[in-house]
Amino acid sequence: MELIRARRLDGQAEHPESASVVQSARGRFETATFYAATVARVLPRAGFSPKRLRPHHERSVFIVGSPRSGTSFVARSIGSLPGFVDLGEVTPLKASIPALTKVPTEEAGRGIRHRLEMVRWLALVPGLRGVEQTPEFAFVLRAAMSAYPNALAIHMIRDGRDVACSLLERGWLRKNHAGRDDAHQPYGAYARFWVEPELAEAFENVSDARRSAWAWRRYVTAVRRQRERVVEVRYERLVADGEGVAREIADHLGVPHASLARAFEAVQGDSVGRFRNELSPEELADVEREAGPLLAELGYADDDQGDRVEVRAGAAAQTPKSAHDLPVSRVPLDDFIEDAGPGGPAPF
Repeated sequence: MELIRARRLDGQAEHPESASVVQSARGRFETATFYAATVARVLPRAGFSPKRLRPHHERSVFIVGSPRSGTSFVARSIGSLPGFVDLGEVTPLKASIPALTKVPTEEAGRGIRHRLEMVRWLALVPGLRGVEQTPEFAFVLRAAMSAYPNALAIHMIRDGRDVACSLLERGWLRKNHAGRDDAHQPYGAYARFWVEPELAEAFENVSDARRSAWAWRRYVTAVRRQRERVVEVRYERLVADGEGVAREIADHLGVPHASLARAFEAVQGDSVGRFRNELSPEELADVEREAGPLLAELGYADDDQGDRVEVRAGAAAQTPKSAHDLPVSRVPLDDFIEDAGPGGPAPF
């Protein structure tokens, strides 16, 4: 085996151009499969609407927030409205986001626009308002809003303790978790692109509960840095007052609210406050150790009697004073929250 391996390495050394060509071809093929899978999902969603092929519609809608915060449900609900189409998680875009976070905003915006428009044209929906819901979009939202000056973002925020329950149940951040998502990114405890570089080793060695809270903190904080054209919606308010949330969102989208309110009737509230029964005292302590200040800032705190403090839903997102103000560091889920297992859309 060693001899075979040595010969392979020798061959690569003697023919670096060939190895590069093969790698490039593999990359192009992988990208093509990403586009094909996304287009196959989007094509049937617009039905036979005559609007789908009309002149280009620029008023896109970006549904952003931490994974397991109701983004998929809200995107599907808006996508069901006349003149809209739910693009789901655009896999070729999702796969490129880690690289796009490292380039200037203008360049990242061009990359985002190229991939989204390619999907819209291939799926024959350039005349509909696209609804994009890739969670990692949180980290390139500023670039996306720059590339789409008429776009609107809706930031879904859910109690980070409930999000931690959901992420623990899915196991995407668990050590030694096998499998990959639809963008071929592996699951597990390794530090993603969104982890602070100086804390990468710490991220990989904390508990699964704290790692889940870490993810929630980073996603929420990233979105809240974008102040303009962002509507902030609390998941808990969606459950308690779906019609009120529908009116607020519809007003920003410039559409009647009745159809959206009917779509929101499908929301189920069983998962609100599940952390009380599902997180162990040790897990809850880890979650609050990692994300306590942000939980408190957002109103997710308990009073002395153990009752949930009412959460306010703001029409516009607020921004933390600075990144330094933030901490450094299993149960069946409702059917409406998208199951993003291996081979399907997933947040990491």
